Amino acid sequence: MIVRRLAELGPAREVKAETWTSRRLLLADDRMGFSLHDTIIHAGTETRMCYRNHLEAVYCVAGRGSIEALATGEVFEISDGTVYALDQHDEHVLRAETELRLVCVFRPALVGREVHDASGAYPLLTEDGADAAGAPEGARP
Repeated sequence: MIVRRLAELGPAREVKAETWTSRRLLLADDRMGFSLHDTIIHAGTETRMCYRNHLEAVYCVAGRGSIEALATGEVFEISDGTVYALDQHDEHVLRAETELRLVCVFRPALVGREVHDASGAYPLLTEDGADAAGAPEGARP
């Protein structure tokens, strides 16, 4: 059994970027087959993403914003109680009107150090720090 508390996570399980902070509760080394994150999207920000290597499900537990599906131009409002799933590696823009608190699940599981690359994706890393193609972390464009 794995029991963790958000307040007890150390800096090794927290990743920060310009528009978000991700607290990584479950990772690949937990051997669950997915990773689980408590993510804060900073108010007034916009983040363009496209997870070509992962599928993601997101549940909003606080805040208000929207997600735009770039393939169709559809915009969906997000607030407490909303879930969305990026089941087609959907390219999207996430906008936070207020601070958004999201519970995110990724498959395959993240190892914990991932940040978005230039395309808005997370690289597919292995636990030894290499990407799926065998290149050392950070070696991919």
